[in-house]
Amino acid sequence: MAREPAELVVWDPWVRVFHWSTAGLFLLDYWLLEGGETPHEYVGYAIAALLVSRLIWGGVGSRNARFSSFWPTPTRLRRHLRQLRQRRFDPAEGHNPLGALMILLMLLLLALTVVSGWMQGLDRFWGEDWVALLHEYSAHSLMGAVGLHVSAVLVMSRYSGLRLVRTMITGRRSAGAGRERAPSR
Repeated sequence: MAREPAELVVWDPWVRVFHWSTAGLFLLDYWLLEGGETPHEYVGYAIAALLVSRLIWGGVGSRNARFSSFWPTPTRLRRHLRQLRQRRFDPAEGHNPLGALMILLMLLLLALTVVSGWMQGLDRFWGEDWVALLHEYSAHSLMGAVGLHVSAVLVMSRYSGLRLVRTMITGRRSAGAGRERAPSR
């Protein structure tokens, strides 16, 4: 009789490198580097390169990295909400449908921030207020989404019993984690 593995591989190394590199670089650009200065621009270009590579990896990467594996369809959202109420969680699952909505929002806001930042350096858009405002508002919106994302990860880790932060660091999760979880008292 085949035994279940003690740990499952949930996130491949590239997804984890993208996640932590993008998070660190965005926070660096947002909080520490002066907008319009060369270091801010170079960090923005690095984020752009990471984003493009993640979009490619989302089509050809490992199972949990592919957008098709976690695209939040209405059917997947309904099933996930039903499982949440039943406190059932799949330890092999990468992004659940609600998490997928947040990931897609953050990727969109990241793309808007990167593209609008790049546009500000083009002669055609130099000094255009709407481009500068788009860059600023998309960056602020992304920071708000990051805060919500981190909060949701902490809440869902507690609610589900899945060690979500550890999984994003190591790529692995216990095969028995989160199957059925009794309500916290």
